[in-house]
Amino acid sequence: MTAKSNENLRDLLEQRAAENAEKIFLFSEADGRRWTYAEFDKSVNRAANMLKANGINKGDVVSLLLLNSAEYIIAYFACWKIGAIANPVNSLLKTEEIEFVVGHSEAELLIVHSEFQAIVKNINLRKIVFDDEAVATQDFGEVLEETTLEKDDEAVIIYTSGTTGKPKGCLLTHGNLIANARQITEWLGFDETDRLLTIMPLFHMNAVSVTTMTALYASASTVVSLKFSASRFWQIIADYKITSFGSVATMLSMLLQKEEEQQRNREKGKVSESKIPNPESETLRFAMCGSAPVPAEVLKRFEETFGCLVIEGYGLSESTCRSTFNPPNANRKPNSCGKPIGNEMKIFDETDEEVLVGELGEIVLKGENIFKGYFKNEEATAAAFRGGWFHTGDIGYTDADGFFYIADRKSDMIIRGGENIYPREIDELLYTHPAIEAAAVIGVPDDLYGEEVAAFVVLKTDAAASEADLINFCRARLADFKCPKRVHFVADIPKGATGKLLKRELARIYSELK
Repeated sequence: MTAKSNENLRDLLEQRAAENAEKIFLFSEADGRRWTYAEFDKSVNRAANMLKANGINKGDVVSLLLLNSAEYIIAYFACWKIGAIANPVNSLLKTEEIEFVVGHSEAELLIVHSEFQAIVKNINLRKIVFDDEAVATQDFGEVLEETTLEKDDEAVIIYTSGTTGKPKGCLLTHGNLIANARQITEWLGFDETDRLLTIMPLFHMNAVSVTTMTALYASASTVVSLKFSASRFWQIIADYKITSFGSVATMLSMLLQKEEEQQRNREKGKVSESKIPNPESETLRFAMCGSAPVPAEVLKRFEETFGCLVIEGYGLSESTCRSTFNPPNANRKPNSCGKPIGNEMKIFDETDEEVLVGELGEIVLKGENIFKGYFKNEEATAAAFRGGWFHTGDIGYTDADGFFYIADRKSDMIIRGGENIYPREIDELLYTHPAIEAAAVIGVPDDLYGEEVAAFVVLKTDAAASEADLINFCRARLADFKCPKRVHFVADIPKGATGKLLKRELARIYSELK
């Protein structure tokens, strides 16, 4: 389905509301509430009028510190309808980190869920408590005055994780969000019959773009869930007849772990047959997975266990969300992040020349979903857009069929005695060991080689393996210089809000172990 010249998010929502007035757009899984397209549009208008009553105008930044909820989605669209810029704040941040994001963004207002009031009580900024109770008790009117909006107007300022210092604010436009929703919709074949599950946190673009904006663009429906729960996940899939959901590798691993635990208990006679509904339902088509590559062994086990395809993709906040996806059919390639879904994508060497097929280099992007620049950081913007291409800092390569592969983050690369080592290769191998539940490899300081390889490993329940076992396992399959010289057994590997492994935290843990 194609929008007829919609260039801003207000026009897109209002057109969809006119076309699908009685169709359910939004389901709130936590409490069973639901909104038709027409009802959702009216709720957004009321929230937009609330913003205007609090002095918010076009171009103002509104910080959002909310739980995953219908209100979060309404707040986003309320900002966009009046031309304000939504600034989603990671709810897992500490007070000082929140202060930086809100302060650096120059926010005029903070919309906060009641649960987070204590965290932000000392932040000197006007606040509105916005949850289901607050929305129900206030009515600012359903008629919203017109606002002149263009596709290049800014819609979101979202802060990166700050892997190289303080977080940077990525400025995304109305046109960026609509373009990425269109690209995802067309590539994956979504239409009005789809029902997408928004279970990733809405303070990241994955949930906003892949399962919310895409549902709107396709005239489909979205189900917003408070948070991921491996125990309840398949029940939600069955209850709401979900056709696809956004995920990260950690979620897939947790679902596998839960099912394998259930299976062990069944074999021991501790539980009756699994209460988890069969995910091979008539509706579920595939899982979309991003943020970090899915270890090949996890992908294989997930698909074999649940009969659900995993469609891997690649992207970052700077590309709104997705830049690539595998095809949602037999032509997909496991271990690949797929092909570009609408933007241009190349692999450059250190002189910004395109490399040959199969050669490693930096992934660069260009297209209508690529962000406008970093807020208040012209130097970083200029450096990132050298030669008109956005330089991602990610290392990858292509094959003869045009599929892209991610080798690693440029910043995660280990240089041992002049040899470049990409940790993902070792991570992948460790995941194939039958005793390993999770693994991550980092570079650690070494007097002789500059850096050495260290692995952090979580063993499966009732499994056993020694450091020597795992080092020998790697030596039998990898060049010696790539093999871990130390293996540290841990109860868990630190992860961010989207499930991405936090290798910086592992470096800190390593320093404390010495």
